[in-house]
Amino acid sequence: MAASDNSGVKFPPPLLYLLGLLAGWWLQRVHPLPTLPKNVALGGGILLIVAGLAVARAGVRAVWKAKSSIVPIRPTTAIATDGPYALTRNPMYLGLVFIYIGIAFLIHSAWALLLLPLVVVGIDRLVIAKEETYLRGKFGDSYISYCSRVRRWI
Repeated sequence: MAASDNSGVKFPPPLLYLLGLLAGWWLQRVHPLPTLPKNVALGGGILLIVAGLAVARAGVRAVWKAKSSIVPIRPTTAIATDGPYALTRNPMYLGLVFIYIGIAFLIHSAWALLLLPLVVVGIDRLVIAKEETYLRGKFGDSYISYCSRVRRWI
């Protein structure tokens, strides 16, 4: 286990999604790429944001139900395995992907969509990898067993 009882992630993970969106918005202004028609972007964007909020909210509620914390600098006291955690180990980050795509649609930024794989790799390497190392160290075989049953993303 780490010297301190947390994952070691020192920044709010949604910040990576925000940085990707801001970079995509700026690139779209400087070097425009074709985007979806406005009505498709509006409808799709709203639908994806609502879906993302629902997935992320369900993840937050499952963690709270397990009496643990969603804040990376706080200790994890239990492994959430119910609700969306029965299908994905990272429903909050997955929900943020849906929200990111929805916002990219609404701001008409094809660049933001092109940057999304970099954002996901950043979350995977800079956040999830640290969190999973911490959880393996803290919960051992029970977390390893959970990982063998449930995929990291989907």
